[in-house]
Amino acid sequence: MINPKVLIIYTGGTIGMINDPETGALKPFDFESLYASIPELKQFDYELDTFSVDEPIDSSDMNPELWADIARTIFDNYANYDGFVVLHGTDTMAFTTAALSFMLPGLKKPVIFTGSQLPIGQIRTDGKENLITAIEMAGMKDMSGNSVIQEVALYFEFQLYKGNRVTKISTFNFEAFKSYNYPLLAQAGTNIKIDHNSLYRSQKEELELVTNFNSNIALVKLFPGMPIKSIKTLFDFSKVEGVILETFGNGNSFSSPEFEKMIADYMESGGIVMNITQCAQGNVVLGLYQTSVHFKRLEVISGRDITTEAAVTKMMHVLGQTSDQKERIELMTQNICGEVTI
Repeated sequence: MINPKVLIIYTGGTIGMINDPETGALKPFDFESLYASIPELKQFDYELDTFSVDEPIDSSDMNPELWADIARTIFDNYANYDGFVVLHGTDTMAFTTAALSFMLPGLKKPVIFTGSQLPIGQIRTDGKENLITAIEMAGMKDMSGNSVIQEVALYFEFQLYKGNRVTKISTFNFEAFKSYNYPLLAQAGTNIKIDHNSLYRSQKEELELVTNFNSNIALVKLFPGMPIKSIKTLFDFSKVEGVILETFGNGNSFSSPEFEKMIADYMESGGIVMNITQCAQGNVVLGLYQTSVHFKRLEVISGRDITTEAAVTKMMHVLGQTSDQKERIELMTQNICGEVTI
C-alpha cells in the first residue's frame, strides 16, 4: 500500500509559536524544520508537506474571506493528498471547522483541525501530541483504501470531534473543547478507537467549493429584563438579513408584545430568524412552553441542537446561496452536512 500523503496547513495560533532563544519572545514556528523540532514524525510512514499562509494570524482575526482561503487551499490540493491537517488558534477554531463543513460539500477525505493551549516549543506543550495524532488520523485508511474520516473534524487532547458540533469550553485546560450534543468521532488511547456510527458520509459524488458567505447577520443573546429598544437596530433588514436568537432553555423568551411585533415586522420585510438555546446541552423545542409559542406562530426557525458556531456559519452560508426568503428558511431547516439532529 502506498504511504499516505498529508498536507499540513498553518494559519496561525499558539501551536505554531516557539520561544526565541535570544529574546524569549514568542515567534512563528519554522515549518521547514518540522522534523528537527518534532523528531517523532520521522517514525511515520507518511509523506508530509507543509504550507503556511502568507501572514499567520491570531484566530480572533479569522473571517469568511480567510475561511475561503483555507477551503480553496484544500480544494486546489485535494487530488494530491490523502488528508489535511490545519493548524489554527483555539479561540475561533470551532467557527472555522463549522464554516469549512459548509464550504467543502462532497468531502471524502479528512480535514482535521488542531492547535494547542501551550506553544509547541514549550516543554509541557500539548501541541506535539495534538499534531502527531491529527496527522495519524488524517492518513488513516480502511481495508478498501478509503479514508476513515471523510469530513471536517477537530482533534484536541485525545479526542476527535465532528467539526460542526463542537465548541470551545476552556481558556486554560488542555481539554479545551466539548461536543455536548454529538458523540466523539474517535478517541486516542493506546489505540485509536473510531466510532463508525458517528462518522459522516456525504452523498455528493464530487468535492465542491462553496465560499460565497454573506455575513450580514446578527447574534442576540437574550437576558432577563432586556430592553427591546437596545436591539431594534439589529432588526433592520436593510442592514441585517438574518438574526440568530440565543434564548432560554428549550427556546423560550420573555413575554413581550413589542418583541413579538419587532420580529414579525422584520420577517415581513424579508429577514429570517433562527432560535437556538443558550444551554450548552439540549435543544430547542418550540411550543413546549407557553413562552416559546409566539416563535412557533411567527414561523421562527428552530435551531434544534445546533451549536452557536454552526448556526452562525450556516446562516452565512445560506444567505450567500440565495436571496429568496422562502428558500433561505427552507435551507436553514435542513440538515446540510450533519450540523443538526432532525
